[in-house]
Amino acid sequence: MSEHPRQPIGFALETDAEQQASIKPSSGRARASIEFAPDVIQPPAVVPPMATLPRSRKFRWGTILLSAVGALIVMWAGLGISQLIESLFARSNALGWAASGLAALAGLAALAIAAREIWGLMRLEKIERLQADAAHALNFDDPESAKRAISSIKSLYAGRADTALGLRTLAELDTQVIDPADRVRLADREILKPLDLETHRIIARSARRVTMLTTLTPAAVLDILFVAAQNLRMLREIATLYGGRPSTLSTLRLARMVISHLAVTGSLALSDSLVQHMIGKGLVGRLSARFGEGTVNGILTSRIGLAAADVCRPIPQSAETKETLAGLVRELVTFRAEAAREADEGPKSGS
Repeated sequence: MSEHPRQPIGFALETDAEQQASIKPSSGRARASIEFAPDVIQPPAVVPPMATLPRSRKFRWGTILLSAVGALIVMWAGLGISQLIESLFARSNALGWAASGLAALAGLAALAIAAREIWGLMRLEKIERLQADAAHALNFDDPESAKRAISSIKSLYAGRADTALGLRTLAELDTQVIDPADRVRLADREILKPLDLETHRIIARSARRVTMLTTLTPAAVLDILFVAAQNLRMLREIATLYGGRPSTLSTLRLARMVISHLAVTGSLALSDSLVQHMIGKGLVGRLSARFGEGTVNGILTSRIGLAAADVCRPIPQSAETKETLAGLVRELVTFRAEAAREADEGPKSGS
């Protein structure tokens, strides 16, 4: 340290205006202006659909009760069948062997059904994992996730005639694309875009069918049963189109996933669209109240179909590229107006 420390000195800070005034314009060459690079617009984030709500890990007595009762029913049925076979053997060997063959055939069918149910559930879980890998590759440009997603897509759609051209194009161009996210987008464009068109036809056809038959059915109970059956049929068709194997249990699980998806992400869109299109319902409702009820059921069917497409589609879409409910409702309203006009012209031509 110095033996003579510096004495304290006061400084007066200039204001911004004084600093600007003290700057003299240079007589020489103008300074180069600072150029700011434009903001790079990132592609919209892709979020995989929330298929299921978080599962509770609590100890459930209800599950134990149902499992125990089911096991007792199976044991009771097996004991009854064995006693029947023994009694038939006591009467005649031919009857005993015939009953044994039928029991073996029934057991084989039960095993085949169980294997199909397990395979359907495993296929649904495979699509869920594929969705997560594809979304991670699109959002973070991760090469490992893209590699797993492309491999799963190839195995999922191998051997299908409607995806053969897309798989061949993907195999030709896959090695030329380096960016992982672009590779996933290439698979989306070549394989899934044609399937999206068929999904649109399935949803529109189901919505029109629900609208028309709701108008024609006389009882509300029949309406509920018919709408439920048509929605389950639509779920199976969409799942099959995107590579699922919808058996009974997997269809019920898919229905639960769709309901959960609607509860988490689609409830606001559903109510919004219904409010926007209630005016159309009122216009046709003047001709027939049943047309208005059929329209509402058709809108609900369309919303469920879009949610099912989000759940079953292996590569999730961003909000900008998804099909909206408004487009499907426009088709439904056009179909409904034509049906109402034909219904109105029918009595006039008859008179």
